[in-house]
Amino acid sequence: MCFASKPQLAAHMLRAAGQQGISASFFLGDEVYGGRELRTTCRELGLGYVVAVRSNHQVTTPAAKLSVTQAASRLPKRAWQRMRTGAGQKGIRDYDWAMIEVTADDTPDGHDRDAGTSVLLVRRHRYTRTVSYYRCFAPGPVTLARLVSLVCRRWRVEDDFQDAKEVCHLDKGQVTCWNSWHRWSVIALVAYAFLAVAAALERAAQTGRNDPAEADLVPLSSHELLRLLRALILPPSRRDPEHLPWWSTWRRRHQHRARLCHRRWHAYADTTP
Repeated sequence: MCFASKPQLAAHMLRAAGQQGISASFFLGDEVYGGRELRTTCRELGLGYVVAVRSNHQVTTPAAKLSVTQAASRLPKRAWQRMRTGAGQKGIRDYDWAMIEVTADDTPDGHDRDAGTSVLLVRRHRYTRTVSYYRCFAPGPVTLARLVSLVCRRWRVEDDFQDAKEVCHLDKGQVTCWNSWHRWSVIALVAYAFLAVAAALERAAQTGRNDPAEADLVPLSSHELLRLLRALILPPSRRDPEHLPWWSTWRRRHQHRARLCHRRWHAYADTTP
């Protein structure tokens, strides 16, 4: 899986990874990465892809060219299959899934247009009937279960990043250059990895113990583990009179440097044609 803010950057990262010998089977992404150019890049590199697309995305089916919404509305009831996609704090996640054969519109030059498997994957919430769409391609045959597992894998990675933001403040770094951003991100992710692995080991140990007292408890999460560490092991933040003035001086000094940087930037921007 590739994470980048723009499809062009994602394509560059994919090519760079291929040049370094990093292998992968599929590229996974949300609606930002559903454009034709990035999908063509994936096929040039021999990758399959599973990318979300908007409801007005156009596909060509064996019958006609239409939007993904129109294609999903024509599905018969027997085309839908209910599949379990995991479990969360609120219970089991079951969705209805369907797969529609579509014609590939992203074939690179020199490649066989009919090679591989190109489909539209449709997901429907079993209660609200909310529908989501995924454009998929595989170099060879692919099953519905395989595509659903890839969609779920992207969800799990996004959940990990969201937890890293909530638990370890991955998105709270006040940075102004690449080095400081890189250092903050690495430290935050290492801290979250420690919590995630420790919580996973504790859940595995709990399963092996089969303790009746723990039968009616939800599995230990990274959030709960951090609360326990703060209460039992981690030292509390310093609040002594000697530390507070020092911390205030540090903040004011760095705020002064930031103000100077802003002034220099505005002066440069005002004089640049």
